[in-house]
Amino acid sequence: MADISTNNAPHIVRVKDFKIDTDYVAWLSEIKQRYHSAQIKAAVKVNTEKLAFNWSVGRDLVIRKAEEKWGSGVVEQLSFDLRDAFPNEKGFGTTNLWAMKKWYLFFSSPDAVEKLHQLGGELQNSNIERFIKLRQVGGEIEPDFPLVLGLVPWRHQVNIITKCKSIDEAVFYLRECILGGWSRQTLDNSLKANLYKVQGKAISNFPEYLPEAQSRMAQEITKDNYDFGFVTVPVNYKEEQLEAALEQNITCFLLELDTGFAFVGRQKELIVGNRSRKIDMLFYHIRLKAYVVVELKVKAFDPEYAGKLNYYVNAVDELLKGPDDNPTIGLLICSDKDETDVRWAFKGIQTPMGVASYDNVRISTSNLLPSAEELQARVRLVEEEINKSNN
Repeated sequence: MADISTNNAPHIVRVKDFKIDTDYVAWLSEIKQRYHSAQIKAAVKVNTEKLAFNWSVGRDLVIRKAEEKWGSGVVEQLSFDLRDAFPNEKGFGTTNLWAMKKWYLFFSSPDAVEKLHQLGGELQNSNIERFIKLRQVGGEIEPDFPLVLGLVPWRHQVNIITKCKSIDEAVFYLRECILGGWSRQTLDNSLKANLYKVQGKAISNFPEYLPEAQSRMAQEITKDNYDFGFVTVPVNYKEEQLEAALEQNITCFLLELDTGFAFVGRQKELIVGNRSRKIDMLFYHIRLKAYVVVELKVKAFDPEYAGKLNYYVNAVDELLKGPDDNPTIGLLICSDKDETDVRWAFKGIQTPMGVASYDNVRISTSNLLPSAEELQARVRLVEEEINKSNN
């Protein structure tokens, strides 16, 4: 006989001769966590084993010089033989076998291996659970197979090597697929939009003042230009009006900033030396594990802006940054910028900062017409003038 108890453990079925206590609840939670971990490990292992097999076939075709040794029809013959041996298995078509060879050639160069190793280090530092599980099963995989490739589905990778022109571009999309959990449709849309070219181009000093892995990530989470087409501001708008419009459309702003940003607040107050200092907008980046100070300027970049941003970044480091947080970074978003101006303004500043621009804000025309109050005031003036002239 069993009944459902709602005391302390709402999801536990109570049976006869059973006494529940906090130790049992903790033990049950631990078992659930272990099983969840085992599920992830098993899924990672199955996917990785299949990818490692594809890697080994591509490697064989290259190292054995299969076409040179057995003729140009070798891949077609291999396809026939494998489909005959494994009739219920998919993935042995000639197109797929050629893709295995191309995939191996693309990612087996020393430059590619190094960049994939760097990506693995970045994922390890970010405590990505799937990558940790992947490393645990790594000893059973093909020894020359780059483990980080085991986190991205095969069809994603075929699209990447087909459409990317460089290792850097391919690694960029691999990273986004892993960290963003991209579907194949999302990847296809991003490839078509050439996301690699428009993301991660803010002028910055990140390489000089951040460790390599953090520098790469900081550069990747910033853009050269931000599209503010989702906000409407008055003619001759001021910074506080732009801030208010961004805050009112914070969901769209977070989407434009891209994955990982969490909004902390607008006009975030810091007390420094008994004086109140306010940051335009403050964010926390989950992947970077760091605060991001965002200062907005409705004018083109001026060197004096760098000093103010430097001050705020240091203030956040001193007052908000926790022991497990990485160094705070600053991002100045201006209406326009000149790279030489920015580079020279950054000289001597050792806090990590970047400068980007924005465009496409919509201008409201409603304020070009007089308000009802202004119309009434004008009518009264006209009436007064008429009365004076009649007297």
